[in-house]
Amino acid sequence: MRDVYDMGDTLLIVATDRISAFDCILGSGIPDKGKVLTQLSAFWFERIASITPHHLISINVDDFPAAARPHRDVLRGRTMLVRKTAPLPVECVARGYLSGSGWKDYQKTGAVCGVTLPAGLRNSDKLPEPIFTPATKAESGHDENISEAEAAGILGAERVAQLKALTLDIYKLGVAHAATRGILIADTKFEFGLGTDADGGQQLVLIDEVLTSDSSRFWPQSLYEPGRSQPSFDKQFVRDYLEEIGWNKQPPAPSLPEDVVTRTREKYLEAFRILTGRDLEL
Repeated sequence: MRDVYDMGDTLLIVATDRISAFDCILGSGIPDKGKVLTQLSAFWFERIASITPHHLISINVDDFPAAARPHRDVLRGRTMLVRKTAPLPVECVARGYLSGSGWKDYQKTGAVCGVTLPAGLRNSDKLPEPIFTPATKAESGHDENISEAEAAGILGAERVAQLKALTLDIYKLGVAHAATRGILIADTKFEFGLGTDADGGQQLVLIDEVLTSDSSRFWPQSLYEPGRSQPSFDKQFVRDYLEEIGWNKQPPAPSLPEDVVTRTREKYLEAFRILTGRDLEL
């Protein structure tokens, strides 16, 4: 969950410690979560720059506009100074494994977002190849998985083809790095916006967060076992708890018990340490 401040030509995006699940903000936060999301996104943005332009300018408070610097202690480590873009109203999801809402769709239809898959797949099975499964970005209520054709009806077929190619390329880059660190990236979500290039033309830009524990499923490779839900370094731990208590996924959202908060924080910090090879700057 982020607070966004308009700084004129740029935006400041402050990643808070609030956490959402099933499109609702929960009643308790996860300490240092915003710092994990910001610093892990910065790690990935640096590596993805060779594939696509992105919106990140800096996470260094000294680079922020003068009006923000008096608040450096609050902003440090959890804030991105970014380019302004016009966000596209479709989320771009890459799936390499059958899990989450994709697994539920497959059980009902044998397909995920219109992509027909082989029969007999199990929960958490690796897919024959990664697939692109877009979703709507709801202003309120729950986001919805849609087909590639439905996305084309919103953005146009040419734009969706471009988004699909970028989404799968970025996902494959992330998967390749994570594999060297002993992590499987089961799926992940990207967002894009339209910005302006150096010549004043329109440019597709990767925005928001990227390959974090909020937007991805990170599974420890050593414990991977298809046919069941996987242990993970991501928000799935919170989702599983909310399923266990029988919450109806409608506001008001519950608060998390202290042990779930503590364990979730540990998972986020561990994902950061493993993927980046360093400790989080707190």
